[in-house]
Amino acid sequence: MPTIPDHPLRYALTNELHARPFPTLAAPGRAAYLALKPPKAATARDRDAERTHLIALLDRFGAPHPQPGATHWSGQIGRHFLKWESHTEFVTFTVFAEGTADIPFDPTAFDVFPEDWLAEAPGARIASALIRVELQEGDEEIDDKANAWFVRDSLAISRMLDDNLVVATDFRIDPAGHTRFALFARPGTGERRIGRVVQRLCEIETYKTMSMLGLARARELAPELNALEQRLTDLVDHMGDESVSPAETLNALLKVSAGLESIAAQSSYRFSATNAYEAIVNQRIEVLRETRFKGRQTFAEFMSRRFDPSMRTVKSTEQRLRTLIERAVRASDLLRTRVDVELSEENQKLLSSMDQRAHLQLRLQQTVEGLSVVAISYYALNLVLYLFGPAEELWHIKKYWIAAGATPVVVFVVWLMIRRIRKSMH
Repeated sequence: MPTIPDHPLRYALTNELHARPFPTLAAPGRAAYLALKPPKAATARDRDAERTHLIALLDRFGAPHPQPGATHWSGQIGRHFLKWESHTEFVTFTVFAEGTADIPFDPTAFDVFPEDWLAEAPGARIASALIRVELQEGDEEIDDKANAWFVRDSLAISRMLDDNLVVATDFRIDPAGHTRFALFARPGTGERRIGRVVQRLCEIETYKTMSMLGLARARELAPELNALEQRLTDLVDHMGDESVSPAETLNALLKVSAGLESIAAQSSYRFSATNAYEAIVNQRIEVLRETRFKGRQTFAEFMSRRFDPSMRTVKSTEQRLRTLIERAVRASDLLRTRVDVELSEENQKLLSSMDQRAHLQLRLQQTVEGLSVVAISYYALNLVLYLFGPAEELWHIKKYWIAAGATPVVVFVVWLMIRRIRKSMH
């Protein structure tokens, strides 16, 4: 059988699909989640510094190191299980442990991340969460705990995965700086199923927050877009004013266009990322197959009321920016048309002036030619008179008769000669 050559990336790409398995977590259990992102230039951040930071944590527990260039790692660190992942703009740490703390959402669960180690992190916290997993059968007890642990106005609680779990959160940040999630697992719910839900919740929290960065950018751009839009409107309104120089208008229009293009270049990635993150949030909620719990709002309803308007604002700002760029292009086309018309009028005047000058030159040339005929004829006639001077003595013909007879012939011959010369020049 002949050997078929493999693409250099075939195995790497296939293995990537299986490189990040879902974690497992039994009930009762708990998880602490942390996502770090540099405030600026997150996509160009130092990935080696992230791995060095991870290794510093692993060394405290004597855990093995990740492979060079790795983008994910999972393993045991002391009594806990750690899952580390490096994403496009952020890096995440998820710690899983058995059992639950006596105090619900005890912030000491984050003590697995030493304070000095957190202080040296190559990035700032973009999201963190405490997840509490309990075994629970009765809905009444779940309802009581959810009301006690979360802000009721923001509470979202749903039955998930065919009522194998009930999940509750208020998406608020508690005094310790973490978002809280409570999972109530029915008896017999598998560890893998619980682990998948925990990971989905962490992803929802992270991508929700990452999406909101687009809203912050949209709000930041609003005053600048307002100013540029007003400036563009003023330029278009005065574009037909004859007292305004097209050159001045064009210069001002170029400044507006440059400002809009600069904003688009600086914001295109953030807006595109926001759209992608929003899609991930909605997809993660969808796969949880949630149903209503005792008439309370679901995760999807919470996002529809609180999250979706923010995303519509981002889309509106993105569309507004595109519209302003298109308006600037149309204004440039209109101004170019005006300049072309004015240039055409100036060219027409110039051609008319050139026609007049050419006509004058022709008249002058004809005048000069006429004078040339007279002048040449005069000298030619004198030569003829000198030539036929003896005839006056021989045949007694008066000189003026000789001149009168020779003049038409000389003039005609000179005119014919000049005409032939002019034709040969053309």
